[in-house]
Amino acid sequence: MKRSHLPLNGLRAFEAAARHLSFTGAGLELRVTQAAVSHQVKGLEEVLGVRLFRRLPHGLALSEEGEALLPVLSDAFNRISVTLDRFEGGRFHDIVTVGVVGTFASGWLIPRLPLFHQAYPDIELRISTNNNRVNLAADGLDFAIRFGDGSWQGTDNTPLLPGSFSPACAPDIAARLRDPSDLVRETLLCSYREDEWLRWFEAAGRHCPPIKGIVFDSSVTMANAAVQGAGVALLPVSMFSRELGSGQLVQPFASTVDVGRYWLSARRRRQHSQAMTTFSDWLRAEATQSANALAAVDHQRLAGHEG
Repeated sequence: MKRSHLPLNGLRAFEAAARHLSFTGAGLELRVTQAAVSHQVKGLEEVLGVRLFRRLPHGLALSEEGEALLPVLSDAFNRISVTLDRFEGGRFHDIVTVGVVGTFASGWLIPRLPLFHQAYPDIELRISTNNNRVNLAADGLDFAIRFGDGSWQGTDNTPLLPGSFSPACAPDIAARLRDPSDLVRETLLCSYREDEWLRWFEAAGRHCPPIKGIVFDSSVTMANAAVQGAGVALLPVSMFSRELGSGQLVQPFASTVDVGRYWLSARRRRQHSQAMTTFSDWLRAEATQSANALAAVDHQRLAGHEG
């Protein structure tokens, strides 16, 4: 069927009636009479040569053909609606959808979003958080920010920030920690990445005790548990500067270990919109500035230790 011949009024009437399973309900939504909806649907059925509904004594039921048509139309109308919503105040608002690992979202990205919005008010960011498990295509994302080694299949990955991990705990626990070997007597909270504590103890030059603490799938949740005194968490400390700065958490030892990085991921061979390019450039510039600041802090700490 040619586009110029598409029975748009009939398709719209059918989609509404199929959602409500009622011509009356569809009429109320579309602000037309029940008879007008019925007439439009009947005309669509004649054009297609199939019955889209089974008329019941007390309502409607979709036919097999109607069930096949409904999701296609619903998706199409939703896409049209979303696009039209982007025209506001006489301007077209670009949308960038980003899936972000929760630790990076709360500890780094969210505090900087007002800066982005101030610089680019016509770009709407849509942020969803995850526990580092994401599928760009299936989840309908333009980008993902995740933690690891950057080797995710089918994606182009740009490094953003290092993940320097170090123990962190509540102040009363930190008060009894003088040497990394003291951690043997504490509950060690850990993530699903099982080798992190082992690698930190190796970097600290100590033997790693058996890890029998609670396992978390989110560093944010683990940090919250540490604040409440549940144990010592191994955290990417740069993502918890607010908790460390306020004294809710204490970093008892200077030793850190890099177990991965935060990366910006995009589907390979995906054409980037102007808004996507703008966001990517802004994010990388902010990350570079942040990484330089972290490096300066580490240099000062190392100089103080040597002094």
